[in-house]
Amino acid sequence: MAPPLTRSLAWADEGTDIFARVLSGLADEELRAPSRLEGWSRAHVVAHAAANAEALCNLVTWARTGVETPMYASREQRDADIETGSRRTAPELRDWFTTSAAALRADLDELSQEQWVHRVRTGQGRMVEATQVPWMRAREVLIHAVDLGAGVSFADLPEGFLHDLVDDVVAQRTAAVAEGGHPVLWLHDEAGERTWRIGEPDDPPASPEARGTAAELAAYLTGRGDAGSAPALPRWL
Repeated sequence: MAPPLTRSLAWADEGTDIFARVLSGLADEELRAPSRLEGWSRAHVVAHAAANAEALCNLVTWARTGVETPMYASREQRDADIETGSRRTAPELRDWFTTSAAALRADLDELSQEQWVHRVRTGQGRMVEATQVPWMRAREVLIHAVDLGAGVSFADLPEGFLHDLVDDVVAQRTAAVAEGGHPVLWLHDEAGERTWRIGEPDDPPASPEARGTAAELAAYLTGRGDAGSAPALPRWL
């Protein structure tokens, strides 16, 4: 569930700035150190963020032209591109992130009001309006800025983004409940006094609860943190 377009664009811009700032603060040799994602170095995370911008440009092309242009040729090709990209030199990685992010923003700026509502297919196979592309990008750059493991945590991300993220992940994990692959849960934002439920009203009562700040709940929901006695969740994104 994406937030309104103008807000998504703002989050994507802010996320790009945050990711770029974290990236610029890393020495070249630090890019080869492990990230917070198992099996990935920081260079892998940067390569993924850069390749993601290029993949989303494909969706913008699809929306603009009406010609089906998938994000990736295949999952295997996506993974291979990230692995190959991670071997680029540090200056090449920095330039790749900067130029791909700028190209995506320029492509988004060219979409007409009519083209924004054209439907495209995400990497997970969902058909969505192109208005969701900026939100897809915002999630990538802001969450992976944390994954770089270079001093930025979920608590450092904009609070409004965190609430939008929780709304989105709750909706997507609720769909997984319907498919029989996810526990029903209650979530409580203790600071903002908001409550979410993973699961539909006619699902069994939700006994497990996760409590915390918006940042703690976002980390938990994306599989990057725990929530006391609540069941561990697989990584999302």
